[in-house]
Amino acid sequence: MAVRSALRSMLVAASVFQAVDALKASKFLEPNPANGTLAFSNVAAQAKGTSPCTCEANNQQWVSAKREVPKCIFIDLGAADGNSFNAFLSNKYGPVANCPSGKWEAFLVEANPRFNSPLEQVSARFPGDVHLMSTTAAYDCEGKTSFYLDTTNTQHNFWGSSLSTEHPDVQKSGMEHVDVTLMNLNRLLKENTIPGDWVMVKMDIEGAEWDILPCLAEADSASLIDRLYVEVHPQKLSMRGTTDAALKEAEDKLKQRGVDIPPYFSDTF
Repeated sequence: MAVRSALRSMLVAASVFQAVDALKASKFLEPNPANGTLAFSNVAAQAKGTSPCTCEANNQQWVSAKREVPKCIFIDLGAADGNSFNAFLSNKYGPVANCPSGKWEAFLVEANPRFNSPLEQVSARFPGDVHLMSTTAAYDCEGKTSFYLDTTNTQHNFWGSSLSTEHPDVQKSGMEHVDVTLMNLNRLLKENTIPGDWVMVKMDIEGAEWDILPCLAEADSASLIDRLYVEVHPQKLSMRGTTDAALKEAEDKLKQRGVDIPPYFSDTF
């Protein structure tokens, strides 16, 4: 409690990307303490078809992180070539110097193999501090599935690649796809973050947020997140048929548990 309360005085105003041509003013907020375990509800009941697996919000076999020294944790879902991570290092997500204990750690998750090489170069610059999950798609359960590639948007870093076959850029690209591993965000949080950390999750995953957020809202580990930067894409990209109302309910639950969710647009150019 004392460590997390102290973040108010340690972390100061910063700016985050809100639109392509503008920055959204924002502040590091004091995280609220975890307010108990939420029972898992039948999120899978929203399923309408093509989700590759079922929401796994909690699992007794997941082992909580044992680390004692707090730090900033930057979890980049849809890391592309590392541009958002570089923005993090440049204080666009808050002053890195003010991280707890003056330390940080990053997890870069990217499904498109086009970005394997640049991300490997980023990881090599920070051994032990940057954890790379390449050819891996962020989701709320684990397994294997197809990831559909955007091969047309060369000027926008191929930003339309998606797990969903409904994405127009995927369809324009002829449904070209690769096999990827699914990473469960709920497990990543549980096993790699502690209450004293300042945890930032950046989520730009072309529609999978519609499936992940309702599940995340039921996860014990959601209370470990301090700030969630999520770019919301069209609802038709949901593979479970999540409705606008269900997504709003999930966001409200997360906010009630102390997760700050500012307006966000990921600068992927």
